[in-house]
Amino acid sequence: MRFVVVRSSAPGCEPNCPEWISAEGTISAGTPSLLKRTLRALGGRQLPVVVNSPGGNVDAALALGRLIRKNKLDTAVGMTVFTGCEPDMKNCKDKDGKPTGYFGMAYDSGSMCNSACPLMFSGGVRRVVGDFAYLGVHQITTTFQRMKLVYRTTYRVVNGKKKIISTKIISRKNAGSYKTYEMSKATEKQLAAYLKEMGIDQGVLGTMKQTQASDIQQIALDAMLRLKLVTSLDTVDLMTERTICGLDPVPANCRAIPASKIAKTADIPIADARPVLPQPVESMPPKEADMRFVLVRGSNPLCNPDCPEWISAEGAITTRTPETLRQLLDATVGRRLPIVISSQEGDIQAAVAAGRLIRDRKLDVAVAHTDFVDCAPSADCPAKDGVHVGLTNDTQGQCASACAMMVAGGVRRLIGPAVHLSVGALEPQDEVKAYLEEMAIGPGLIAAMQRSSSQRQLDQDTALKFGLATGRQSADELTGATICRSPPRPDNCRIMPSTNAEADTPAKL
Repeated sequence: MRFVVVRSSAPGCEPNCPEWISAEGTISAGTPSLLKRTLRALGGRQLPVVVNSPGGNVDAALALGRLIRKNKLDTAVGMTVFTGCEPDMKNCKDKDGKPTGYFGMAYDSGSMCNSACPLMFSGGVRRVVGDFAYLGVHQITTTFQRMKLVYRTTYRVVNGKKKIISTKIISRKNAGSYKTYEMSKATEKQLAAYLKEMGIDQGVLGTMKQTQASDIQQIALDAMLRLKLVTSLDTVDLMTERTICGLDPVPANCRAIPASKIAKTADIPIADARPVLPQPVESMPPKEADMRFVLVRGSNPLCNPDCPEWISAEGAITTRTPETLRQLLDATVGRRLPIVISSQEGDIQAAVAAGRLIRDRKLDVAVAHTDFVDCAPSADCPAKDGVHVGLTNDTQGQCASACAMMVAGGVRRLIGPAVHLSVGALEPQDEVKAYLEEMAIGPGLIAAMQRSSSQRQLDQDTALKFGLATGRQSADELTGATICRSPPRPDNCRIMPSTNAEADTPAKL
């Protein structure tokens, strides 16, 4: 788990914006010390903790919860989507060569707090979980490491009897490990005391005990309120929405920065604030990097061990895009993985070629952004076993310009209601028209494109009417945590060995 301080990038927020601590990733033994370091840097400021975690080390989660309660912080389950610099970027610096702080927005959609995470979450003074976030619990998995020890004992004979002078371990070897999947009496007593300390109903502990370690029991919002796991039926917006800084009294996590100081990054502590980001000019949108294709596996623990996989396609469509996609599809050895695309610009002929390749391989397409867990794909972040882990996010999905041509190649074409979809006039018109007819897209889309001198926004109903979308489902239809349990089982599901197959932590949920 990593902690960073984030300032809202919502338009119209400055000069007085909410700030929060983004806590994302797996909880390990060293995580509490990282939070302590972050809190020291804040110098006593009380910022809410927005957490997105699959769980981890139990003792560390308890320590985190107590640290949060001691500092009187609030907690919310949410995912932070960064604007500009991200925590994983190594060389994202301002003109003075100093690292910038972080700007972003917090969403509950697709976020999770599972396994040991609810123990950390329980430490909040105010605790909220939105309708589109997951919070789940299950039995504790305890790992015992066997060690073979060899001792050297020194004796002295006193009155004919051996007297031990010293005993020293001279070698230590791993002799294997084993796991238990039932809560011990000592652990149950420890967790019961902790929940009581945090003012949480003991029913949470009962739900944990009743749920197998290999499963996750999602707790419904009304049950969370009844169990006092949440303090109100609010979302992460309660703590991060830009309008909260206009309330009276002003929340503690709001901070006003005069415009003159915002412009001087060198005068602002690292991760405390950053310059106001310039608003994009419509006529000159920021240039996208070339489209990259990444194999992704769903990161939501609700799906384990049988999780959906997909190909994330993000960036500008270039002349290299069709061949790059072909190479990846050949490497998947015939597996039919859906394409999850987000692109704002590109080469028309390349998009048409990629669309034909998608149709030839009988693949489905959805418009959405893929949020990667831990770190985004890069040379510094290689994929484990060739697959990254992540979640799809409709609200960040964008499809403009040539992107619609690539989407048209899908057998099923899913464009959720929150997706930003736009089309405009494309050249050569005759080739585009012939391609769309080949893909059985209605003439309405062609007419709409020809009438548009600039990009025209399309809602889901219009995309359905024109035949660009084949249904009202969103990307979750292809990537959701529970789709692999539905008959018939989707082609993009793959069973992986249980995470309990190897023992790597002393106590883990």
